Amino acid sequence: MQFPIQKTAEQWQALLQAKGAEPAAFAVTRQAATERPFTGRYEQHWANGQYHCICCGAQLFESETKFDAGCGWPSFYRALPGAITEVADHSHGMVRVETLCSQCGAHLGHVFPDGPAPTGLRYCMNSAALEFSAADA
Repeated sequence: MQFPIQKTAEQWQALLQAKGAEPAAFAVTRQAATERPFTGRYEQHWANGQYHCICCGAQLFESETKFDAGCGWPSFYRALPGAITEVADHSHGMVRVETLCSQCGAHLGHVFPDGPAPTGLRYCMNSAALEFSAADA
């Protein structure tokens, strides 16, 4: 799968390091790792603003769509239009839908059909794949 923003593994590592990303950010975003539940910086983060891809800065979610799913990862019921690419994930003996940043292909997490109204979706994201920008006061 091709994405508009392409970099080598070394370039992604350097970019994440320069941004001061969490140590797990490269493994999560470029190797589809998963952070441990209830450990991510955004799991219980409720400030008003926007969540972006840690790799390329593309805006992914608005804070108004974040909810406490009790699963241990930041969860949202709606992504911004065109922000997420969904692909089938059959790893670990499961059938899931993986979510990728539509701009750079970063692994973000998975989407499940057990979220709240109005969408019924739960975008279960890794905090290490996200960066937050506060809304202007």
